[in-house]
This record gives sequence, C-alpha cells and structure tokens, in this order.
Amino acid sequence: MSSIAAMASRRAFARQSLFRAAPRRNYSSKLEEATLDKAPKRDPELYVLLGVMSGAFLIAGWYFGRKPTSVTSESNVRIGESSMPWERDDDGKIYKYQYHPHGDKSQPLRNAPSALNTVIVPNVTLPADLHERFNKYGKEEWDY
Repeated sequence: MSSIAAMASRRAFARQSLFRAAPRRNYSSKLEEATLDKAPKRDPELYVLLGVMSGAFLIAGWYFGRKPTSVTSESNVRIGESSMPWERDDDGKIYKYQYHPHGDKSQPLRNAPSALNTVIVPNVTLPADLHERFNKYGKEEWDY
C-alpha cells in the first residue's frame, strides 16, 4: 500500500500547476506585429470595410450638402391678428391664445387648448365653504 501512496504523491508533485502564468511577450514584439503593412495581409476584409464606410460617408456628405436639415412643419402655424392678449386694450383677466385652424386664415380664430390639465372628480362631498374655496370649475376667472 505504501507504494501506491508513494506513486500518487510523486504524480501530484510532478504535475504542472493548473494556474500557470501566460508566456511573456516583449513590448517591442507587439509593436512589430501592429504595423500597417502587415495588418491588411492578415485581415483582407478591412478593404471591404473601408469601401463600405467610405461610401456611407460619401452619401451622407452628398445628402446633407445638397439638402441640409430644414425647419419642420411648425413654421406653417399662422398667428391671428388679435391673438396676443397683452396687446389688447380690454381690461379682462382672462387671456386666451388664438390660432387659425390648419393655418388657414379664411377660417375664424379658435382658442388654443389649455396648457394646464383639468381634472373633474365627481361625487366629492365637501363642506360648502371648502367647496367654494377650492372648486375652480365653472368660474369665469379660472376658466382656462
């Protein structure tokens, strides 16, 4: 039995370790491998990639040089003559912005939608004084 144990221990110590260090490479050898003369010989698909990328940049340059990015359709909005409330003479507190529908000046002015979200919550039971104080719905000074 001792011979079997001796053989197993000799084999365990004679084996190479599992976590072996990577072979050392000098910095100068990496620079020699990375030259521009040898890279296309190793990777000929780089020529195809160069052609595709050059074509993509050529087409993009031609397109943006011929027709640069322009203003969107927002420029079609026509402002009505009396649509700016600060230029009016009336003393009212209620100011509504107005616009011509679809930019057509032959159609009458419409009030622009409110920028504030209005939510009506039904079936709320409040005391009368709180209801008058906090309920803004239907009152002209709060009718946005």
